[in-house]
Amino acid sequence: MKIIVFGATGDVGSRVVTEALSRGHHVTAAVRDKASLAKLPKSVHGRIADVSDPSKVAAAMSGHDLAISSLRTPAGREGEVVALTQSVLDGAACAGIRIIIVGGAARLRLPNGSPHTVLSDPDFLPDSIVPTARASFAQSELCQSNDNANWTYASPSALLQPGKRRGSYRIGTDTLLIDGNGNSEISMEDFAVALVDEAQNAHFTRTSFTAGY
Repeated sequence: MKIIVFGATGDVGSRVVTEALSRGHHVTAAVRDKASLAKLPKSVHGRIADVSDPSKVAAAMSGHDLAISSLRTPAGREGEVVALTQSVLDGAACAGIRIIIVGGAARLRLPNGSPHTVLSDPDFLPDSIVPTARASFAQSELCQSNDNANWTYASPSALLQPGKRRGSYRIGTDTLLIDGNGNSEISMEDFAVALVDEAQNAHFTRTSFTAGY
C-alpha cells in the first residue's frame, strides 16, 4: 500500500511512519519545510507540502492509496488544526483517496452511561489541556459533517504518551476505554499500530473509533 503521512515528524506521525515501514508499505512523509526532511528515515520519500492549500494537499496525495493526517498546532494556536483538517479533507476528496484523521479524546463519552463527553466534564480535564480538547472536539464535528471525503476519525485514550509497542489494544467507538485499574491510556507506539491496522482493514469508514488498553 502507498501511504502518505501528514505531520510525519510529530510524536504520533513519526511512529505511524515507522509502523507502516515495518509492514512493507511504501511511505511518503509530507512535511512543512526542507529542514524537516532531514528528520525522516532514509527509506521514506519526503515531500514538502503546504497543508493550508487543498490543491497542494491533493497534489501530494496523488498516486497514493491512503492518507493519514497527524497534524498538530503550537500552544496558543490550537484552533488552527480545524482549518488544516478541512484542507486535508478537501484534498483527499479531490484526490479520491481515503484519509484517517488522528484526533483527540475530547469527543468520547465518559463510561458507565454518563451523558457527558470528556470535554464537557469539568473534573476530567486540567485547564492546560482544555484548548487542545476544544480544538479536537471541533475537529471531530467537522469530520462528522463532511460528506465529500472518505474519512475516518481516530481518537486515542485519555492518556497518550511514548511507551512500548505491545502490539495489542482494544477498540471502541464513542466511549472512553477504561482498563481494570480505572486508567484510560495507550502508548503512542500502539496507537500507531491501531492506525496502520485501520489503514489496512478499513473497519471504520466515514465514522470514528478509539483505541486503548
